[in-house]
Amino acid sequence: MPVEYMEFEQAREAQGLRMIVVGGVPSPWGEAAKGILHVKQIPWKAVRLDQGSDAMAGWTGERSGPVAMYEDEAPRSGWDEILLLAERLAPTPELLPPDPLERARLLGLSHEICGEDGLGWARRLQGVHASLNGAPSFPPAIARYLADKYAYRADAASQVQRRVLELLRMLADLLHAQKKDGSRFYSGKRLSVVDLYSATFISLFEPLPPDQCAMMEPIRAGYAYLDEATKKALDPILTEHRDFIYEEFLELPLTL
Repeated sequence: MPVEYMEFEQAREAQGLRMIVVGGVPSPWGEAAKGILHVKQIPWKAVRLDQGSDAMAGWTGERSGPVAMYEDEAPRSGWDEILLLAERLAPTPELLPPDPLERARLLGLSHEICGEDGLGWARRLQGVHASLNGAPSFPPAIARYLADKYAYRADAASQVQRRVLELLRMLADLLHAQKKDGSRFYSGKRLSVVDLYSATFISLFEPLPPDQCAMMEPIRAGYAYLDEATKKALDPILTEHRDFIYEEFLELPLTL
């Protein structure tokens, strides 16, 4: 069922799980968090981020999203904090395995997708560099905002590019190896959180179609822009996996 949004003032006074999310844009961090809650069927209320609201920033400690607020506990804004909260609130279906070694492997893979210097982070910087150097990516105002947020440095552009290509190839190699073993998932033959992160973050390279994800065309252009090397590294198995996960486990169309 579609995400239910409420006003900030209502959410601040409410109990249970509330989450600040970026509105109108399919931020992969937010969409991954929504997906985790959907798979686990955890009830929650959404509040669209207002970056100019001092009251909201005072409540959450952030001017970004997602930020999960559960009861009177401290805000959780990290991708891993939100994941572990969800695992605690609804242990089944588990998205992290009980085996410590495999759990550590999947958390490591998740960091390579969601964490600082991970796929999402590097892709943002790649788009910023393209925009600020004349490529048809994000509009200049958005590129400058993202440049500040993700600590863009022009002299690190080649390192960022290499990081994007390496991570895309790593994820594709993992899926190809799993496919040989008769699995469509990153771990074993069942859904894990890495599948959700991969599905939502691959949309930074190939956005879901407009009937599944409506967004402003300038943002879509920024998401969809690919240089030739990135286009080559974006193995079709990555988008095939994305579509499979959305069709079988997540909600469409997105509610932004």
